[in-house]
Amino acid sequence: QVQLVESGGGLVQAGGSLRLSCAASGRTFSRYAVGWFRQAPGKERDFVATIDWNSFTNYADSVKGRFTISRDNAKNTVYLQMSSLKPEDTAVYYCAADPYYRRTHANEYGTWGQGTQVTVSS
Repeated sequence: QVQLVESGGGLVQAGGSLRLSCAASGRTFSRYAVGWFRQAPGKERDFVATIDWNSFTNYADSVKGRFTISRDNAKNTVYLQMSSLKPEDTAVYYCAADPYYRRTHANEYGTWGQGTQVTVSS
């Protein structure tokens, strides 16, 4: 079992960039797939991106070409580099871990971080 802690959120103007981090505990984290999700007020938790142990990735259509997910297994950390941010990217961003596969539905993940707020002003 791993534990996850997100960081890197904040307030940024439209067109700006942020890098989120998802730091994990656990010796076997390098074998886990990790997903990023986001949840705006009153909305469901939506898939953003995912990466597996082999660094294969998937992205939501809404972030393709703007966001990049990556991992540094030596640091037990997965990153979400966000560029060309838009006001509609405003949400609490969560990372989640799965011991086997890249998954794109929130209800498929059993391990979550506490979330980090991203606010994009227009």
